[in-house]
Amino acid sequence: MKDEHSSRRRDSHGTQLNQSLIDGISVLQALSVNEKPCGVRELARYLELDPNRVSRLLRTLAYLGMARQTADRKYTTGSSMHVLAAQSLFASQAITDAISTLESLLEFDLVVAYGVLWKDKVTYLFHALPGMKAHEALGRIGYYPATASGVGLSLLSGLDDEEICSIYMNKDIPFFDNNLDKLLANLREIREQGYAHVHTKYQTHLSSGSVTIAVNVGHPAYGGIALSGKIDEQDTQKYVTLLKGKAQEIELKNQKMSK
Repeated sequence: MKDEHSSRRRDSHGTQLNQSLIDGISVLQALSVNEKPCGVRELARYLELDPNRVSRLLRTLAYLGMARQTADRKYTTGSSMHVLAAQSLFASQAITDAISTLESLLEFDLVVAYGVLWKDKVTYLFHALPGMKAHEALGRIGYYPATASGVGLSLLSGLDDEEICSIYMNKDIPFFDNNLDKLLANLREIREQGYAHVHTKYQTHLSSGSVTIAVNVGHPAYGGIALSGKIDEQDTQKYVTLLKGKAQEIELKNQKMSK
């Protein structure tokens, strides 16, 4: 089933995709989310790839400085990866453009978040708890299940159903009972209403009864902005309007910088 679906995905994007590059980036991404160095076989099992192929890819990445081999012959991210990440953020202005806008939301005594989606995970570039300073919120939370996040669900709603099916093929779907149809129905609802409104379950720093309201930034979306906390139902539209205005503000800043 997995190979058949991968073939359909390749066909939909043309026949010129480079599978070696795809696998290499998958290996690099797997290294970047692991807190500890990983062995070749460990990565191969996680990625469902041939160990010999993973070994060759890791040696190539190490040659480029993207990976680094430790004394016990395991691998972790290398200095070139860190440089590339910093250069990418600086060149794209992904967070620089958004910081002043996000800072203006801190006055509402709610969690303020700005995240980006990759596959089935969200990475928060900015995540501020009530009372937290803006500089403390930068890069504070890393990889996070998209279906357990208001930002993640909002960004997933910007993808079509075929891509959602591809992302979650043979994968767990947190808080949706691993039910793909249930997730797709929820994403259709988010598309129709133009924002995500979810009861917060996963974030232990929020008390029970908290909700997250999230909207996308960009067309197509390249980020998501959210507020979380004790938000009364009657105030939902007020915060949706506020977030959509802030999302447009970030997008306009980004467009000016790209000219």
